[in-house]
Amino acid sequence: QVMLVESGGGLVQAGGSLRLSCAAAGSILSINVMGWYRQAPGKQRELVASITDGGSTNYADSMKGRFTISRDNAKKTVYLQMNSLKPEDTAVYYCNADVVRLTHSHLEVWGRGTLVTVSS
Repeated sequence: QVMLVESGGGLVQAGGSLRLSCAAAGSILSINVMGWYRQAPGKQRELVASITDGGSTNYADSMKGRFTISRDNAKKTVYLQMNSLKPEDTAVYYCNADVVRLTHSHLEVWGRGTLVTVSS
């Protein structure tokens, strides 16, 4: 079994910062892409940022320059540093990973999500 556990969400004022963490656990051989998605009330889930095991990153346009994704492969953990937060960043943030299991099979895994609320 493989699971992702997010932490770091909460309430912050506009202009503030938060750092999200997501740790993978279970029968994992390696992890390819790890990413963060978010879903605001009444909206579809959207990509925030992703990072490969080699460190290549990809960001949604609205997050470029404000959010930074990073990962620690040894800890099987991905981070999202969010600065200059805006009320429209309010959403549930989900961690996602493309995991290679000990059986060498691939599995896409989602975390349960962590709520980020930005007050104006």
